[in-house]
Amino acid sequence: MTDNLECTIGTLGQKWDAADKKKWFTLQTVQRSYQDEVISKIDALSSHFDIVQYGALSADEQRYPLFALKSKQWQSDKSTILVSGGVHGYETSGVQGALRFLENEAANLGSNSTSYGEQFNVLVVPCVSPWGYETINRWNPDAIDPNRSFYQDSPAQESAALMAFVQSLDVNILVHVDLHETTDTDNTVFRPALSARDAIEQKVWDIPDGFYLVGNTLNPQTEFQQAIIHAVENVTHIAPADDSGKLIGVDIEQFGVINYPGRELGLCMGLTNASYVTTTEVYPDSPKSNDENCILAQVAAITGALDFIIENN
Repeated sequence: MTDNLECTIGTLGQKWDAADKKKWFTLQTVQRSYQDEVISKIDALSSHFDIVQYGALSADEQRYPLFALKSKQWQSDKSTILVSGGVHGYETSGVQGALRFLENEAANLGSNSTSYGEQFNVLVVPCVSPWGYETINRWNPDAIDPNRSFYQDSPAQESAALMAFVQSLDVNILVHVDLHETTDTDNTVFRPALSARDAIEQKVWDIPDGFYLVGNTLNPQTEFQQAIIHAVENVTHIAPADDSGKLIGVDIEQFGVINYPGRELGLCMGLTNASYVTTTEVYPDSPKSNDENCILAQVAAITGALDFIIENN
């Protein structure tokens, strides 16, 4: 996403119109390859997982197919675990963390020495927003945030396609882990762009230095979130609260955890009626971390969530 959009697009103090959004789209450039970094890894997993194409983006249907992977031991009487990544395409570790979990899943044993795939139906959607992944964007080609668009008659193709696909499976989803990042560009690029698009002032917040979780306000599942935090602590540091006891402007529910009303805000975490839901957030710009560490933190969050379920259900 181009910096200083508020200075180059639209009229100050007015919401963007269709022409402004089209201009914004023309300024975006491909910065990495969805084919090389994501699809090639999905293809390599075909011997362990069933690969399902559940749609394609109209921006370029050949370039941006939408994929999900399902465990080959899929059974209607098993509980299903859903992992989603890349709802915001720029959040790299969410995509690569989902893929890394898949790559290791065949040999990855749960707490009772049985593979996760034997105990659950494993459903992973590694990159919900492939155009956003290639252009390193929070928004989709229509300047819409997919992670505020999970609701009926969604204007975001990415969100609508995933909702329709999950509904078509007609399974009991017990756990949903949605993988995200909070980066310095949230303040330097994305919030200024949001302010320009909507003509509403967006306050800059302190970016938490470390990993944290966002639970669902209506179903926080405190012990579940705590178990994930404990698992991730073995890999990377947990973000401390700021001086006002908050993370990104939200009161701390417990160490490393805040809560959002997921469905009300149209977040991906509100996609299902899963009993256990969490959104991860890592901080790749931290001097204490790096890209690989962030990927490992995402994997630890997934396995920590599943081990909690195995041990408590």
